[in-house]
Amino acid sequence: MDHMKVFNTLTRKKEEFIPITEGEYKIYVCGPTVYNYIHIGNARPAVVFDTLRRYLEYKGNKVKYVSNITDIDDKIIKRANEEGISFDEVARKYENEYYTDLQGLNVRFADVRPRVSDHIPEIIDIVETLIEKGHAYRTENGDVYFRVHSFDEYGKLSHQPLEELESGARIAVDEIKESPADFALWKASKPGEPHWASPFSEGRPGWHIECSAMSRKHLGETIDLHCGGQDLIFPHHENEIAQSECASDKEFARYWMHNAYINVDNQKMSKSLNNFFTVRDIANEYGYEPIRYFQLTAHYRSPLNFTKEVMEQCKSSLERLYTARDHLDFLIDHTTGTETGLKQAADKAKAEFIAVMDDDLNTADALSKIFELVSAINTTGDKQDKETLEYTAKIFDELCGVMGLLYNRKTDEIPQKVKDLVEERTQVRKEKNWARADEIRDELARLGYVVKDTPQGPQILAK
Repeated sequence: MDHMKVFNTLTRKKEEFIPITEGEYKIYVCGPTVYNYIHIGNARPAVVFDTLRRYLEYKGNKVKYVSNITDIDDKIIKRANEEGISFDEVARKYENEYYTDLQGLNVRFADVRPRVSDHIPEIIDIVETLIEKGHAYRTENGDVYFRVHSFDEYGKLSHQPLEELESGARIAVDEIKESPADFALWKASKPGEPHWASPFSEGRPGWHIECSAMSRKHLGETIDLHCGGQDLIFPHHENEIAQSECASDKEFARYWMHNAYINVDNQKMSKSLNNFFTVRDIANEYGYEPIRYFQLTAHYRSPLNFTKEVMEQCKSSLERLYTARDHLDFLIDHTTGTETGLKQAADKAKAEFIAVMDDDLNTADALSKIFELVSAINTTGDKQDKETLEYTAKIFDELCGVMGLLYNRKTDEIPQKVKDLVEERTQVRKEKNWARADEIRDELARLGYVVKDTPQGPQILAK
C-alpha cells in the first residue's frame, strides 16, 4: 500500500507514515482541559487531526482514534471554587459544551473519549511501576515526582539538552524536588481539592501522567501517532515520552504531529490583549463551517492568522463550493449535453488532491484542487452528459467529505410554494414586469432560496 508522508516532530523530517499493523492506525490526540468554552486555537488540532483521520480512512485504512478529556486540573478546581460548585459539575458542563462545538465543526467524535477521573487506577499503576524501577520518588508531603535524570533520552522530542531545560525550570515554594526539571506524577491533596486514595497519599494525578495511562489502556504500550498543538511539545509530550518509555521499556509513539498556533490580527492570542475568541462566539457571528474551512486554509505546521476579513473570505469560498455542487445537481436533472471531458477534470482533481494530502496533509493545496474542479464545472458543466455529471458529483462529494466540508447542504425537496414563485417569476420576466419579479426575488430570499438563470432554465438554490 502507498503510504502518506508526515513530518515527524521526533526526527524533524518527513517520513513514510507506516503503521505497526498494515492498514490499521492507532492515534492519540490530546483533548481539552474542560473549564471553559474552547477558543479558536483549541479548534485547530480538533479539525486538523479529524481531517487526517478522514483521509486515512478514505484511503482504505482502519483508524482507532482516542482523544481524552482532562477533567482534573488546577484551572477546573479554581473555577469550581469561584462558582461554589464541585469540580465535576464544572468539568461536565464544559465537556458537553466542547462536544457541542465539535458537532458544529463537523469533527467526528473519537472512538474512545476517556476522562482522567475514570482512569485513576491506571494512573496509580504506572506511578507505582516508575517508583519500583527508580524513575520516580516520593517526597515527605506525599507528592511523587519523575526523576528526569533517570531517562537518558529526555529532551529528544523538543530537541533541547537537559541542561537547558533545567536552567529554565522553576521550583515552587511548596515543592521538594531532587532536580528543577523533575515533574509531578502525583500531588498530595490540599483543602478544597478533589482527591483519591493511593499508596502515596490522598491526592490527585499530575497533568502529564494522565495521557500515558489512557493511551496505554486504550491503544497499547506503543502507538502509531500522537498529536496535539505545538505548545504541548514541551513539557507535556516530552514528559509523556519519559514516563511511558521508562514504565514499559518500549517506544511510546512512533510518530508525532503538531499543529502551529493561531494568531489574531497578527498578534498572539491572549486575554490581556483582548483578542481572545471562543469558537462559540465566532460561530454565533459566522456559523461553524467557515471556522472549519479557515482551519484548513493553511498547512497545519504553518501559523494561521484570524481576522474578520478572513472569515468573510471563508464564507464566500464555501458559498462557491455549495453553488457548484447545487449546480451539478441541477445539470444532472436538466442536461442535454453529450460531452464527457469533465470526467477527466474530476480524475485529475482527485489524483492531485491525493498527491498533496499524501505530502504531510497539505490541506491548503487540497482545497485548491477542489476549486480547480469547481472552475471546470462552471466552464464546461452545461455541455456534459448525465453520466459524466453524476461521476463528477461523486468525486466532488468524496473530496469535500475528506475535508469535512459541505455538511450543511439542503437536499430536501424544494417546497411547492417556492417552485410556484419561480414559475411566476419566469412569466412576469417575459412580460417585463420587473417590479413583480423583484418582489418575488425578495420573497424567495425570505424563504431561504435564490434563483440563478441558466441556459437550461431557472436554477433554485438554497441560501
